[in-house]
Amino acid sequence: MARNEVKVFVDEDLRGARFDRSTLAGAVMRGVDVSGLDIDAPWLAETALLVNGVDVVPLVEAELDRRFPGRDLRRASEPAGLRAGWAAAERAWAAAVDRVLAMPVGAVDVSIHGEWSFAQTLRHLVFAADAWLGKAILRLPQPFHPLGQSHVEYETDGFDMSVFATEQPTFEAVLRARAERQAMVRDFLTTLTPDLLAESRPSVWWPEKVVSVRHCLHVILNEEWQHLRFALRDLDVQR
Repeated sequence: MARNEVKVFVDEDLRGARFDRSTLAGAVMRGVDVSGLDIDAPWLAETALLVNGVDVVPLVEAELDRRFPGRDLRRASEPAGLRAGWAAAERAWAAAVDRVLAMPVGAVDVSIHGEWSFAQTLRHLVFAADAWLGKAILRLPQPFHPLGQSHVEYETDGFDMSVFATEQPTFEAVLRARAERQAMVRDFLTTLTPDLLAESRPSVWWPEKVVSVRHCLHVILNEEWQHLRFALRDLDVQR
């Protein structure tokens, strides 16, 4: 079937089907049974999702903001809001770390349906801070911590993966690296000014694309809240 040819499913039974890293953009469902349907779309806030003619995205976003106090500040436009948003994210993650430490030994390394484990998630947030603060904003010559964990797609385009650890670190080492990077973001936000927020920087992976410092910080905060939701979702499965 050609890539741009519309696929039509009529009277199909897709109960229990799983779609990972797939696109359903523009899909139309009519007369469907969606009982128990579970959708996890990290970029939902940037689009629309119609259910019986109602865009449910604002409802979902409002509920997530209620569940995660401070999440609504992930796109704050001024320094005070960004500082408050980061402090809220730190508190939420501290509670999540306390929770996983109280679980049976090994819980930090459990992967649910091939997703990152709790420890790997923290390593990725180390990487996100290094990429968007250390590399993009501060333009450090070597911004990446060896324990950071990237997405596979970043291995291309000349990206140097040799800086990263090849063996699984202890969780204690992961927590130390995470604390260092949290402090790095916190310290940067302490002296943040409106003028610095408005400054331009080359995007992390596409240097020809210019973004603002504000955009870079929004990416960091969005990573924090998205991955917290993922982590807590998967910890719930382990209970």
